[in-house]
Amino acid sequence: MLGIGALGVAAAPPLQRGLESFLGAAADKDPTGLTELLPNGGGFRYYSVAASVPHKSTSTYRLKIDGLVRRPATYTLPELRALPQTRLVRDVQCVTGWRVPGTPFEGVRLTRLLDAAGVRPAARAVRFTCFDGTYSESLTLEQARRKDVLVALRMQDEPLGHSHGGPVRLYVAPMYFYKSAKWLSGITVTDEVVPGYWERRGYDVDAWVGRSNGRDDAPTV
Repeated sequence: MLGIGALGVAAAPPLQRGLESFLGAAADKDPTGLTELLPNGGGFRYYSVAASVPHKSTSTYRLKIDGLVRRPATYTLPELRALPQTRLVRDVQCVTGWRVPGTPFEGVRLTRLLDAAGVRPAARAVRFTCFDGTYSESLTLEQARRKDVLVALRMQDEPLGHSHGGPVRLYVAPMYFYKSAKWLSGITVTDEVVPGYWERRGYDVDAWVGRSNGRDDAPTV
């Protein structure tokens, strides 16, 4: 029995990754949205507001930074990986109620990319767009410069998979997870906050966990 138990422990991570991959792929092809109701052992649920999302590889992925900046830039995935990386371990809290404790994310601090681009004095906010062609998000410039806001390349100590918004997503640790836009492709510095996909449908623009959307969840920081 001890041997069987040890085998189960050894097999659990690959099985979990397989389940997450299967559910993510199913959700990506499900026009009904019913697969979003299926939890998995990792505690995450899969949400997409587009009918389908293209896959981006190491050779095809690009992240564009533009708007009110002096030095617009486009980063490849290897270029992002070559920058200094920050690792955060925080709870993930969805505004729909589910929570995944102690989830590691790793990536480039957003403020590093903003500094490299040279933000202009008129800048007040940052808008994020995604290669699903539909989703968007925004932060004030002050929020975007927090040390716990990442352009994330890894999650749970592995490269960010497509189902979790890879190869690159936004990660805003102290806010509800809808602010952490998946499949990130564009960062545009603006002179005002442009409400994102869910904000245009009634969610709070300032989405601090436990202090917004009428919820009282424990903070994630």
